[in-house]
Amino acid sequence: MNTPRTIHEYLEQLRAALRGADPALVQDALYDAEEHLRAELAEQPARGEAEMLQQVVGSYGAPEEVADIYRDQEIKIQRALRPPPVPPRRSALGRFFGVAADPHTWGALFYMLLALATGIFYFTWVVVGISLSAGFSVLIIGIPFIVLFFGSVRALSLLEGRIVEAMLGVRMPRRPPYPPQQAVPLLKRIGAMFTDARSWTALLYMLLMLPLGILYFTISVTLLGVSVGFIGAPFVKFLGGVDVINMNIDGAGYHGPGWPGTIGLGLLGVVLLFATLHLVRGVARLHGQIAKSLLVSTTVV
Repeated sequence: MNTPRTIHEYLEQLRAALRGADPALVQDALYDAEEHLRAELAEQPARGEAEMLQQVVGSYGAPEEVADIYRDQEIKIQRALRPPPVPPRRSALGRFFGVAADPHTWGALFYMLLALATGIFYFTWVVVGISLSAGFSVLIIGIPFIVLFFGSVRALSLLEGRIVEAMLGVRMPRRPPYPPQQAVPLLKRIGAMFTDARSWTALLYMLLMLPLGILYFTISVTLLGVSVGFIGAPFVKFLGGVDVINMNIDGAGYHGPGWPGTIGLGLLGVVLLFATLHLVRGVARLHGQIAKSLLVSTTVV
C-alpha cells in the first residue's frame, strides 16, 4: 500500500485495513488516528501533511500496523463483553432455565424497563430541537442553535451507545464519529456534520426510541406481572386461603381452581417467567443491531 500523503488518505487506508472488523472498532480507530495526526500537525504547522506523515508513520505506525493493534485490542474487549463462562448445558431444560445465569439477560431486562424513560427523553429532545431549529432558522441565532442541537444529538447517541454496550453486551463506539478539527474551516466542519448520514440516522434512532420504549416496557411489565402473579398463587392460597383466579360458573358464584389447579398455575408462572427472559434476550440482540446500524459511523470526513 502506498505511503499516505494526507491525513484523509491515511484514514482511508486505515479504514480499508480494518475492512470486516466491527463498525464500532473502526469508528474508534479512525477517531484516535485522526486526533493524533491532527495534533501532530498542529504542533508544527509549518510542516506539510506529507512530511508530518512520513515522521509519524514511524512512531504511530502505518495503517496496516495500527489496524493489527486494534484487532488485537478488540479481542480483549469482546472477551470482556462476554458473560462469565458457565458449564455447558446439553439438555433442553438446562438451556431453557440457564438463561437466568447470563448477566446480560438481567441487563437487557433493566434496559427494556428503562427504555420508556429514555425513549420519552430522546423523542422530546429531538422534536423540541427540530421545532426550535426551524423557528430560529430565520434569525441570526438560527445557525449556532442548529449546530449545538446536532452536537447534542451526537453526544446523546454516544451516551446511548455506552448504555447499550453495558446492558446489552453489544460492542458500541467509545469515541465520537470524528474529533474536532481546528485546522478545518468552521463552515466545512458544519457542512460535514450535516452531510454525515449518521447525524440523521441518530435522529431517527431517537425518534424510534419512543415507540420502541413503550413496546419494550409494556411487554416486560405485562409478562413479568403475569408470571409473578401465577407463581405467587399457591403461596397466596396457602397463607390467606384466597384464590388468585376466581371464575363465575353458570351464575353459581365464584370458584377458585382448587389446589391442583393452583399448583399448576404456579408451575405455569415459572415457565412463563423463563420464557420471558428468553424473549428479553432476543429483543436485546435485535435492539443492539438496530443501535449499531443507526448510531455507528465509519465515514472518513
